[in-house]
Amino acid sequence: MTTESPLWFTSSYSENGGQCIEVATNLAATHGTVPVRDSKNPHGPTLALTPNTWTAFVSGVRQGGFSGV
Repeated sequence: MTTESPLWFTSSYSENGGQCIEVATNLAATHGTVPVRDSKNPHGPTLALTPNTWTAFVSGVRQGGFSGV
């Protein structure tokens, strides 16, 4: 049995001084989870989202649903 490690990345749009998240989508198919973490605290807590929740979040961002936050 092999254990996959998250392959963390940030969006290519993340040029805002480090105020972004990192995501590891490589675990979605095999583990049913999309880990998300604060890029400023890579050893801190990780939020584990389902693939459907991650897709809904990205869709909301693209539609401007979080622009006032």
